[in-house]
Amino acid sequence: MISEKMEKAFNEQINKELYSEYLYLAMKSFFTELNLQGFVNWFDVQVQEEHAHAMGMYDYVHERGGKVELLTIDKPVVEGKTPLEVFEQTLKHEEFVTSRINLLMDVAEEVKDRAALSFLDWYLKEQVEEEANVGGILATLKLIGDDKKALLMLDKDLAARVFNPPVIG
Repeated sequence: MISEKMEKAFNEQINKELYSEYLYLAMKSFFTELNLQGFVNWFDVQVQEEHAHAMGMYDYVHERGGKVELLTIDKPVVEGKTPLEVFEQTLKHEEFVTSRINLLMDVAEEVKDRAALSFLDWYLKEQVEEEANVGGILATLKLIGDDKKALLMLDKDLAARVFNPPVIG
């Protein structure tokens, strides 16, 4: 049985994961307006991943006998006006999500919930991968600068990304 404190923390994180899905959907729209279909694809995969992350936690709370309470999702704001600026925001957001996973793990340690710690280990590893992936694209965008041909080459590369449903836990 999941503790009330752990259940509350998971419900808050489910909200953050669903917000991430919503934010990346807004970013996908930004790139749709620029007609950069590879970037659109990259964010579409992000949307699907964030949904899967939220549902993994949703299922976990139920498996542990807890109750999922869906909280209000804030309106997403895309802060950037260029692909580079949007990816800078994306990296900041992924770093925020990592900090939230760490807080969730802190709660699991505090209440001595080893099952939650084991479950959350996958999410922590996923965040390392997410930050590295976004950081790599961000570094490439910085190298590209104002070179539109190079931007289109990156766009073509990002079009190859495919969603692979994660095996969580």
